[in-house]
Amino acid sequence: MRINCARIEYGAFSCVSAMFFALLLCLRTACGDLSYTVEEEKKDRYVIGNIAKDLGLTPQMLSTRKARIDTEESSKRYVDVDLRGGDLVVAKTIDREKLCGSRLNCILNYELVLENPLEMHRISLKIEDVNDNAPKFLNDRITFEIRESAIKGQRFRLDEAHDSDIGQNGVNDYSLEKNDHFILSVQGSTEKGKYAELVLDEELDREQQKEIDLILTAVDGGNPQRSGTATIHITVLDANDNVPVFSQSVYKVSLAENAPLGAEVVTVSATDADEGANGAVSYECSRIADNAAQLFTIDKVTGRIKVSGDIDYEEEKYYEIKVQAKDGSGLASTASVIIDVTDVNDNAPKIILKSLTNPIPENAVVGTEVAIINVQDKDSGDNRQIRCSIQQHTPFQLKPSIKNYFSVVTTSSLDREKETDYNITITATDGGSPPLSSFKTIHIFISDVNDNSPVFEEQQYSAYLTENNKPGTSICCVTARDPDWRQNGTVLYSLVSSEVNGVPVSSFLSINADTGVIHAVRSFDYEQFRNFKVQVVARDNGSPPLSSNATVSVFITDENDNSPQILYPAPEGKSLMTEMVPKAALSGSLVSKVIAVDADSGQNAWLSYHIVKSTDPGLFSIGLHSGEIRAQRDISESDSMKQNLVISVKDNGQPPLSTSCSVYLLISDNLAEVPELKDMTYEESSSKLTSYLIIALVSVSTFFLTFIILILAVRFCRRRKPRLLFDGAVAIPSAYLPPNYAEVEGAGTLRSSYNYDAYLTTGSHTSDFKFIRSYTDNTLPAGGSLKLSQNDPFGPSEIMLNDNGDRDEVSRALFIPYYS
Repeated sequence: MRINCARIEYGAFSCVSAMFFALLLCLRTACGDLSYTVEEEKKDRYVIGNIAKDLGLTPQMLSTRKARIDTEESSKRYVDVDLRGGDLVVAKTIDREKLCGSRLNCILNYELVLENPLEMHRISLKIEDVNDNAPKFLNDRITFEIRESAIKGQRFRLDEAHDSDIGQNGVNDYSLEKNDHFILSVQGSTEKGKYAELVLDEELDREQQKEIDLILTAVDGGNPQRSGTATIHITVLDANDNVPVFSQSVYKVSLAENAPLGAEVVTVSATDADEGANGAVSYECSRIADNAAQLFTIDKVTGRIKVSGDIDYEEEKYYEIKVQAKDGSGLASTASVIIDVTDVNDNAPKIILKSLTNPIPENAVVGTEVAIINVQDKDSGDNRQIRCSIQQHTPFQLKPSIKNYFSVVTTSSLDREKETDYNITITATDGGSPPLSSFKTIHIFISDVNDNSPVFEEQQYSAYLTENNKPGTSICCVTARDPDWRQNGTVLYSLVSSEVNGVPVSSFLSINADTGVIHAVRSFDYEQFRNFKVQVVARDNGSPPLSSNATVSVFITDENDNSPQILYPAPEGKSLMTEMVPKAALSGSLVSKVIAVDADSGQNAWLSYHIVKSTDPGLFSIGLHSGEIRAQRDISESDSMKQNLVISVKDNGQPPLSTSCSVYLLISDNLAEVPELKDMTYEESSSKLTSYLIIALVSVSTFFLTFIILILAVRFCRRRKPRLLFDGAVAIPSAYLPPNYAEVEGAGTLRSSYNYDAYLTTGSHTSDFKFIRSYTDNTLPAGGSLKLSQNDPFGPSEIMLNDNGDRDEVSRALFIPYYS
């Protein structure tokens, strides 16, 4: 075994320079020739040599670098590499005779390919012949007709024995059975072939012996020695002194491969000067290789050689046939026929995939090696010149490497979300005429990388939820898409930790991590708060994970869950209120007003007022939406002094809710009728006032009678209609206002356009008096004010409420509503 790098000789370069240049060349191309010798017929796994040791590598390095044996004809690979020990072993039993025929040198060339980095070494394997074939004659019986006139020393050429082995193992000698007339003369050499001649040693006597049978033995030089025999049958005839003579000693002809069966190759011709049977010439192959014998036949009469099998230039490039011309008496001569097989472009290039990386991550850098291919063509010359290409519109290209190796590399960045896989078609075309092509398709998958964040279908979501909902109610569903694959595209949802009115958002809402459905954790109350916002995070399951946010605005819609609440008159049991109506009140006069609020909003807070019960049904009416109680006709003397109205206040919800109250009216012009009021209030309210309270009320009423008359006189002088009189305890306590009441979008139940003048009555020292204050700042108009009059003759007891800040004349015993 020897390892050689290329040697360079040029001009006056020194030996050292040549070696240095050769070393550089070897380092650049990773070249190296390995030569081994092995005998044929070795069994499988027979160790030829240790490649790892010869290359200075370890067996582990061979395995890591994917060492393999390549050949241009993969079906004829007779050796392999044992990666465990680094040995070159026999992969298939080698028959030198089938591979090389009669050629003296039988050499198989292989290539050892290593990857990472790509490296190639040429392996030359010389096959040594083993003496496994015995010599044999073409004909088991050799016939001669020799005239008895033959002279002593006359020679007769014998058929050559053929041995498929070569060299020393080929035919080495001939021997003849001992007889009285002939001896054997061996001619030629081992390399060019030996043949025997039968030499007449003693003259023949036809009368004594007509036929002679001799045993001719051919032996080879192998160990153990092998032999073959043929019988020489001699018929003694009259003399035949001329041998056939060929027109050419050597016939050379060119034959195209794939020549059709029966095609004529060449016609050999020989003549014999004798006449009759002695001049009749027949032809036969005296020496022909086994593979050639299957491809060619010769016509014994005409000498025409024809094709009888499939000729393939890739299997054998030339053949040599020995043709013998023999006359009727057995005299013969030989000529050589040399057939040169010419190549035809009958083999398409072959594309072999040597290595493939699959799948490829989508973030692979440009120039990443995807696959290694090798292209081969069994033809020769221009028919062997191969051009490779790859189809357009793919982010891949072919990059030439060493010899007929190409790398498939990326030319641009990859995106799995646009293309999940590629079918790369490689085309190889040879240089023949016409050219032949072959194709190979490589299917490459692109693996996913988490390079896309989830994207919400909307950045702003709006969810509407009716108050008093059940916990667990579904509010809305958010959806985010992630174009990545599998876990990189799996989206999980969560709420961003925050607070709503100081309470963690998790106390209000929850979200399904898989579906994005948002649920209410508890029941909501529109009257507490009406809307809030939360942040939803969509996070994928990649590594590292990517996320995005969206805002969900939750709006609580109102439900009619609050009944109207009457602010005035006060509910029974808290304070008894009676209003006085002048007997001269005309039709349309405002006698009182029912004031109510509703904590709901919208149409649920639109209130309507109805009289459901009345002492005199035709006397009073109430505004449907204002709650103002007015006289339907002029009050007459015949009308009952005590009037009781039951008012129902109903909202506009579905279903509607309602509340009712009683309004007590006293038709009177002076306080002299207060005792009757006392009796009425006693009867209506069933109050159990003690006697001293009744006496005190009468006393106080009498004390202020003068003042009431004066006020009435002033009002009549100014031609103003009288306003309603009522008990001094009619002030509306602030406790009657609902704790959550506020004006809702201009549809509230209390409007800022109403103003009231309040005065203390005779019962003020026992009454709770409080000024009405709106729940919100918008209840009073911007220009409204409360003023204390310093110039009024009644002193600081007078309190005025007016939009314009102007003073009005009032009575201490009256609480009079009016439009400002």
